[in-house]
Amino acid sequence: MTLLIGIIILAAVFDFINGFHDAANSIATVVTTRVLTPLQAVLWAAAFNFVAFFIAKYIIGEFGIADTVSKIVVQDNGVDILPIIFVALISSITWNLITWWFGIPSSSSHTLIGSLSGAGIAAAGFGAVHLETVGIIAAFILAAPLIGMIGGNLITILTLHLARWSKPHKADIWFKRVQLFSSATLSITHGLNDSQKEIGVIAAALISYNSCLDDPSTLPHWMQLTDIHDIHDWVPVLCFTSIAVGTMSGGWKIMKTMGNKITKITPLEGFCTQTAGSLTLFLTELMKIPVSTTHVITGSIMGVGSVKRLSAVRWGVTLELLTAWLLTIPVSAAMAMGFYFIMHWLFL
Repeated sequence: MTLLIGIIILAAVFDFINGFHDAANSIATVVTTRVLTPLQAVLWAAAFNFVAFFIAKYIIGEFGIADTVSKIVVQDNGVDILPIIFVALISSITWNLITWWFGIPSSSSHTLIGSLSGAGIAAAGFGAVHLETVGIIAAFILAAPLIGMIGGNLITILTLHLARWSKPHKADIWFKRVQLFSSATLSITHGLNDSQKEIGVIAAALISYNSCLDDPSTLPHWMQLTDIHDIHDWVPVLCFTSIAVGTMSGGWKIMKTMGNKITKITPLEGFCTQTAGSLTLFLTELMKIPVSTTHVITGSIMGVGSVKRLSAVRWGVTLELLTAWLLTIPVSAAMAMGFYFIMHWLFL
C-alpha cells in the first residue's frame, strides 16, 4: 500500500512539473506577440488545461491516451510492476527538472515512456514492455512535429490568402484577439494529451495492486479497479488539477526558446501556430497516441516560419532541439534502469 500511495503522489508531482515545464507550449506565442502578460497567459492556459477534463469525460467519452500508456508495461508477466512505475516516475521527474533548468523544451511524454521501458527491461527483460506500443510512440517523435509543420505551413498560406486585402495594422489587432481562442484550444488539447499519461500510470498501478490481492473488495471503493474504463473520477481530477496548477507556476526558461529563438512570431503567425498545434494534438488524441506537445508546437512554429522563407527558421536551434528529442527516450530509459538497480540493491 505504501508503494501505491507513493506512486500516486509522484504521479501528481510529475503532472505538476509537466505543467510548468510545458506551460510555454501554449502561451509562448501569445506572450511573445504581447496579447497577454505572462501572468495572464499562465492563468488562461491553466484554466483551459482543466477544461480538458470535462471534454475528455463528457464529450469524447473516454481517456484513450491513458489506456495506451497503462499498457506499456505488461501486467501479466509475473513481475510486480509497482516498483517499475515508481522508479519510472522518479527518472521522469529527474529528466524534466534537468531539461527545465537548462531551458531545453524536451518531451515530458517521451521521458515517461522511456523511463517505463527502461525500468521494465531492468526488472524482467524486454518481455516486460509492450514494444509495439513503444515503437509507435517513438515513431511520433518525428511524425508529430512533421504533421505540425505541414499543418502550420498550410494554415498560414490559407490565412494569408484570406487576409490579403486587410490592412496590416488592422490585421494585427484582429489576430491578437483571435489568438486568445487559438491559445485556449491549444491549452485544452495540451491538457487532453499530457494529463492522461499520468491517469494511465495510476490506473496501471491500481489494477496491478488489485490483482495481487485475494479479495480486492476489502479495499476502499475508490481504490478498487480492474479495468481502466472504470477509472474513478478522483484520478483524472487529480491529474488535470496538478497539471493546471503546474501551468500557473510558469516555465519562463523554455518560453524564451519557444517564443522567438526558432523564428520571429507575429500575431498572425501566433494564431496559425496555435491552430496547427491544436489540430495535431486533437488528431493524436483521437488516435490514442501519446505525443509530445513540445514537439508538435515546435513543428508548427517551423512550418509557419518557413512560409516567409526557409532562412526565417533558425535551423541551428531546430537541430539542437531534434537532438534533445531523439536522446530523451534512450537517456530516460538508461536513467530508469540505473535507478531500478539501485533501488533493487538497497531494498530488495
